[in-house]
Amino acid sequence: MKEAAFIRRNNDKWKKIEAGPKAGPDEIASQFIELTDDLAYARTFYAGSKTESYLNQLAAQKFLKIYKNKKLEKNFAGKFWFESIPTIIYQNRNAMFLSLLVFTVGIFIGIISSFYDETYARLILGEAYVNLTLENIAKGEPMGIYSRYEPGSSFLFITSNNIKVSFLAFVAGVIFSAGSAFILFTNGIMLGVFQYFFFKKGLLLTSALTIWIHGTLEITAIIIAGGAGMIMGNSLLFPGTFKRGVSFRKGAADGVKVITALVPVFIIAGFLEGFVTRQFHLPDSVKAGIIFLSLAAAIFYFIVLPFKKSSKINNSQSNNYGKFYQSES
Repeated sequence: MKEAAFIRRNNDKWKKIEAGPKAGPDEIASQFIELTDDLAYARTFYAGSKTESYLNQLAAQKFLKIYKNKKLEKNFAGKFWFESIPTIIYQNRNAMFLSLLVFTVGIFIGIISSFYDETYARLILGEAYVNLTLENIAKGEPMGIYSRYEPGSSFLFITSNNIKVSFLAFVAGVIFSAGSAFILFTNGIMLGVFQYFFFKKGLLLTSALTIWIHGTLEITAIIIAGGAGMIMGNSLLFPGTFKRGVSFRKGAADGVKVITALVPVFIIAGFLEGFVTRQFHLPDSVKAGIIFLSLAAAIFYFIVLPFKKSSKINNSQSNNYGKFYQSES
């Protein structure tokens, strides 16, 4: 259909929507759907035209009318934590998997580099840290560094620092995801070097049962934060059918939601590191129990729940399609 014919067919409807009296919520929603259908058609066949620009502005006005007076629902928090975030995680599962992959590669690079260069740990972890840890190992307290500071101040410092690192991992994603990948990679290297250092001293299990008390949630959150940065970066690289600016705003908004959801995770991890990890004389069974519970919670929230939510959404859509076809037949 030529653009002029498309305009003639729909012009009266558009003018009525634009200049019509105040409509109820249902009617506004219906108008918005009609406009987005027309806008999609215009973008397909008349891309860059004045018709597309006009419909885009008109649809945006209706969108604002739908949401500007929308009140927060009573269960807003529940929907945010248990619907919105899991849905974003599932929709961007490739970015999350890539984040995990980059971090894991960093771990292996750290291990391999330490294997071939005994001085690599000092380069990555720092001379002061390595020397202090060696002194603690000689005293029979290899994890003594965690009891060095007062618990309350340690909790505040660790939590704020972890949030800062996660925010940096997210913001760096604006560099077409490369910034987030770099931060994930370097953090992975540090973890690999750290664990190999204790492995060489015959203390791998001792170190793992101590640091992973808080590290399970902390590392999970850093990986998810890196994934959030990649969501934003990918929105610039792969805008799809959206304009790049629109795609970026959506990607950034989704990423910010994910980062917001991680704040409580970092608070819990900071609490564990400040108050529990320092109790390195706890029985191994207690340490393993805390690690297991943390890992189970992370797997449930960031893997199981997103897939469960996606399954419900897909089933709901299938049922709706089925009802539509039945009514058509």
